[in-house]
Amino acid sequence: MRFVQFLRKNDPKKRLGIVSPDGNRLTELSEYSCVSSDMVNFIEQNYNIGELESKMECTKSEPVTDNITLLPPITNPSKVIGIGLNYLDHCTEQNKPKPKEPMFFNKFATSIVGPTGDIIAHKITNKLDWEVELAVVIGKKAFQVKKDNAFDYIFGYTVAQDISARDWQKERNGGQFLIGKSMDSFCPLGPSIVHKSFIKNPQDLNLTSKINGVTKQNGNTKDMIYKIDEIIEHLTQAITLNPGDIILTGTPAGVGMHRSPPEYLKPGDVVESEIQCIGKLINTVIEG
Repeated sequence: MRFVQFLRKNDPKKRLGIVSPDGNRLTELSEYSCVSSDMVNFIEQNYNIGELESKMECTKSEPVTDNITLLPPITNPSKVIGIGLNYLDHCTEQNKPKPKEPMFFNKFATSIVGPTGDIIAHKITNKLDWEVELAVVIGKKAFQVKKDNAFDYIFGYTVAQDISARDWQKERNGGQFLIGKSMDSFCPLGPSIVHKSFIKNPQDLNLTSKINGVTKQNGNTKDMIYKIDEIIEHLTQAITLNPGDIILTGTPAGVGMHRSPPEYLKPGDVVESEIQCIGKLINTVIEG
């Protein structure tokens, strides 16, 4: 099942729904049997997905038209956590050894935009870069989790684009990642959360990013240095993960900063981020 948050035209009420695999049809959930219209609250309610799927088969769907706007599938996580240098080829393109332990950073929830939302080229940066990433959505409270049962704590997966202001990440702010990673619009997310039961192996998914139709990144999640279960184990030894929290799991080679010569995003550029079996983001860069 592919869960989305959406708006109807001229209606400010956020709604929850399920979309078809091709994204062309939508079934509204938020009017059904007290299901919340907020994704985090829905995840917290721990519905039986199999039963919900059976009931939804008898519920009328509708075409996705211009009257429906897909929002980020989660807008209010308590945490957005990223991991750096988690693909070997991404380490190689920087001439860096693979890290001896996971390198974590965070992004603010205010950086999240939807699957067609705009990426702001803020005036304070001129080194705007792309990073397609598989995002893990936590399904229940997790603390001191062992990797053997880490997948029990996952709700599903979505596509993320970890936009980065490389000058602020690498050259300014004392080498701290926070500002360079957390500017408004720096975390396009969506288009849906695919429930974990529909992803046979999250460690074998192709992921790509294209800029103006040209492929820049082409990798596979099997090449992660620290796998999803290891990431969750590391994080939860001292940090509680809550339902709806988002973990960005790293990016493969091909980012703009390490191309020869370096390439950076500019207003008017179109960024396409796609992950096999999950979906695609299409975001346009605009002037800040």
